[in-house]
Amino acid sequence: MVASGANCSKVDLSKHSLREANTILQSCNGTGEEWHFVVKNPQGAHALGCGIDAPVLVRIDGHTGYYCAGMNKAASVVIDGNAGQGVAENMMSGKVHVRGDASQSAGATAHGGLLVIDGNAAARCGISLKGADIVVKGSIGHMSMFMAQKGRLVVLGDAGDALGDSIYESRIYIRGKTRSLGADCIEKPVREQHLKELRELLVAAGCGDMDAGGFRRFGSARNLYNFKIENVHGY
Repeated sequence: MVASGANCSKVDLSKHSLREANTILQSCNGTGEEWHFVVKNPQGAHALGCGIDAPVLVRIDGHTGYYCAGMNKAASVVIDGNAGQGVAENMMSGKVHVRGDASQSAGATAHGGLLVIDGNAAARCGISLKGADIVVKGSIGHMSMFMAQKGRLVVLGDAGDALGDSIYESRIYIRGKTRSLGADCIEKPVREQHLKELRELLVAAGCGDMDAGGFRRFGSARNLYNFKIENVHGY
């Protein structure tokens, strides 16, 4: 079923089912063992590499469908292609690296870890983010970081409409243009503490040579935390 070497296994989805593939990728859960998995011919499969709970490296050679690497914990997942909707959804820790573009809702509800997207991310990137970090080297679509509660988003390109709508305590850094801001999202000063964390995120995403001084910061105006009749137009 699997061609194995010393702590290395190959999975071929042209020969094996998605269920078989995920069973293999999850085989180290709870063991604490370090493995390197290579997934060939993913063929846009949905929910590939979900629920991994071990410090393993997974390299996916091609494009993936919906919810790739969802609920990731501790693993490092590299997608050598594009990713469909909800990549790294509800990630708890570890790292997911998309070397192409990502569809909508990338990193949705993610609690921890790092999501890196080398290309563009579509609408609702980081929706309801709960603590993870996301670095997008291209641009992002509309309604990104909607109701984001905690965590950070760094975008080297532009942002679409309604950025940060109803945002809570997440922080957004944009290097390019912002088309419009959502309800209760405002531009904020970039202080030294923000430059420090921005530099750390850029280094983690492989962009350590980029000047952190060229970014703008966005976050919550904190006017919609509690209902006030004078703010009813903002809801």
